Amino acid sequence: MPGSNCTQATEFSLAGFTEGLAAQVAQFLLFLLTYLVAILGNLGMIALIRASPLLHSPMYYFLGNLAFVNFCTSTTITPRMLAGVLLGKKGIGYAGCMAQVFLFGMFAIAECFLLATMAYDRYVAVCHPLLYPLVMSPERCSRLVTGSYLLGLTNGVGQTIGMLSLFFCGSSIIDLFFCDISPLISLSTSDTTLSRIILRTSSSLLGVPSILVVLVSYVAIISTILSISSAEGKRKAFSTCASHLTTVSTFYGALVFMYLIPRPDTSRGGDKWAAVLYTVVTPMLNPFIYSLRNQEVKEAWRR
Repeated sequence: MPGSNCTQATEFSLAGFTEGLAAQVAQFLLFLLTYLVAILGNLGMIALIRASPLLHSPMYYFLGNLAFVNFCTSTTITPRMLAGVLLGKKGIGYAGCMAQVFLFGMFAIAECFLLATMAYDRYVAVCHPLLYPLVMSPERCSRLVTGSYLLGLTNGVGQTIGMLSLFFCGSSIIDLFFCDISPLISLSTSDTTLSRIILRTSSSLLGVPSILVVLVSYVAIISTILSISSAEGKRKAFSTCASHLTTVSTFYGALVFMYLIPRPDTSRGGDKWAAVLYTVVTPMLNPFIYSLRNQEVKEAWRR
């Protein structure tokens, strides 16, 4: 029976980025600033959307939920990393590690489907504006958001079950700054077939369809925009999608690099920076991307 002749690890060590003291101080200050900006930006966006009548529309309803997911993702990952750098303790308990796997797996997939839902919303707004109030009714918007969270919950539970079936009897050093599925699978001393199947299946069945929805939506949107005769009409149509397209490109690009491009464990040196992109940087940038390029949000802030 796997693991019968070994002692299961009770703690993992997060390798982080660097060992130098000066570099660690700079790293701590940088990530602390990024985290504070992400928290204030996303909570501010949620409060603004709830308080301003100008922003009571489907697009901003989805944006408010995206800000909530970004807030949760940042809080799941960054505080633990900051505490490790500040206290000099890289260890994380087994239960805490599994909690990170569950929460990150849940919120990552929820964000994937929220971004896909927002792409569909922009498709209806640009390509079928007369049908928009009917298609994107409050009831349908609520179901789309609820479905995103439920699919995220399903992924989190499935990934956690796959991790709980593994034994960790050898090295307990995770070459990352949080507990992620791929490095944990590489550390396991037991049969990882089930965990790898769950990882690939969830990536394919949950991640790929959301990417396809985004791609198909934007192909239709771009085709419609190009058919508009006036330059001003093209500019207005494109401006409604530019912020979302920027967010999608950053988030999905990093996820595809991390989970869908097959490569040996020895050539995963860029994983840390890809992980920083979608766990730390993107949640911080999203509120600014949607604020700086959106006249309605600017007007709501002024009011």
